[in-house]
Amino acid sequence: MVDDPVEGILAPARPIVVAAGGTGGHLFPAEALAHALRAHGRRVVLMTDTRAAEFAGGFPAEAVHAVPAATPSGRSLLRRAEAAVTLAKGVLAARRLLKQIRPSVVVGFGGYPTVPPVLGASFAGVPCIIHEQNAVLGRANRFLAGRATLIATGFAELGGVSPALSSKCRHVGNPVRPAVVEAVSPYRPPGEGRFHLLVFGGSQGARIMADIVPPAIQLLTPQERARLVITQQARAEDHERVAGIYEQLGLQHEVAPFFKDLPTRMAHAHLVIGRSGASTIAELSVMGRPSILVPLPGALDQDQAANAAFLEGVGGAIRILQPEFTPSRLANELSGLLKQPSHLTVMAENAKSAGIPDAADRLARLVIGVANS
Repeated sequence: MVDDPVEGILAPARPIVVAAGGTGGHLFPAEALAHALRAHGRRVVLMTDTRAAEFAGGFPAEAVHAVPAATPSGRSLLRRAEAAVTLAKGVLAARRLLKQIRPSVVVGFGGYPTVPPVLGASFAGVPCIIHEQNAVLGRANRFLAGRATLIATGFAELGGVSPALSSKCRHVGNPVRPAVVEAVSPYRPPGEGRFHLLVFGGSQGARIMADIVPPAIQLLTPQERARLVITQQARAEDHERVAGIYEQLGLQHEVAPFFKDLPTRMAHAHLVIGRSGASTIAELSVMGRPSILVPLPGALDQDQAANAAFLEGVGGAIRILQPEFTPSRLANELSGLLKQPSHLTVMAENAKSAGIPDAADRLARLVIGVANS
C-alpha cells in the first residue's frame, strides 16, 4: 500500500500500464504521463511494439514489455490479413503479460501498437483509458473507444466521436515532456536584429521541407536573408543540397538529421516551420511560439489538417496545405513576418493562450482516479 498524493488515501501498489509505440507522437505524451505518475508515487510499466522497444531505454518505467503489433492498412488483402494475425498474437501476448503484471488500469495512446494491450486488458477485465492526441479520433482509438472506460482528449473539441462516446470524453490536453516545460521562456521578438528560424518535419525530417524552404530563402531579398539564422532538420540524403544552398547564400545555419535538444531550439526560435502533429501543436502552444504549419497530406483522418486548423483558428499559426506550400508562397509569408515582427508577438501570445502546460498532471489525476475506483 502507498499513499496517494492526489486523493490523500491509501491506494494499492499495483502498477499502471502505459501502452504506446510506433512514433514519437505517441511515445512523447506517454513518457510525460509516466513522469507525472511516478511523481505521484505510482509504479509504471510500458507496453509497446518491438520497433519502439529498441529506443525506449530512457522511458521512466520499471519494466518495458514488447508485444507484436501491425497496421492493417494498404490495398493488399494479404498484408492486411497478415497484420490482423499479428494483432491477434499481440492480444494473446498482452493478456498473458497483464495477468502477470496485474495493473490497476491500462492507458493507451493511439496507433495500432496500442490495440493489443488495450484489447488484452479489456478481455481481462482491467479498466482502460485511451488518450487521443489529435483533433480527430484516430482509427485505432475509434476501434478501441467502445471498450474504454474513459477517453482523454488533447483538444477541447474532438471530431469523429459519436454521441454515445462523447459522454466518455474528458479534456486534459496533450502531455508534453519535462524537457519542453523546462525550456519554456518568454517570447522575445526579433525586432530589426537576427531572426532565428527553426525548420523540422518529424522524427526523420520531411523531404518537403528540404524541397521548399531553401528555394524560398533564395527568393528573399539580400537584406532579409542577412538577418536569418537557420536551424533545419533534414534527412541524410537531403543534407548536402540543403546545407549547400545556405552555404552559397552565406547564411548562418545548422542542418542535421536529428536534434536531441529540439525543445531548447524551439524556445530560441522566432518562428517555427513544421508539420502539425499533435505533439508539435502541444509544444508550440506550451512554449508560445509562432509557426507556419504544413499538415501531412494523405492521412485518412486528416488529423494534422485539423490540428493546424485549431492553432490557426486561435491566431497562433499560419496553415499552408501542402499543394499550396511553394517557394514563392513561403517567401511571401516570411517576408511579411520579417517586416512586421509585432505580428509574430501576437501569434506567440495567441499560441500560448491555447497551451496546457500541466496536461500530464491532469491526465495522471484522471488515471489515478480510475485506478483507485
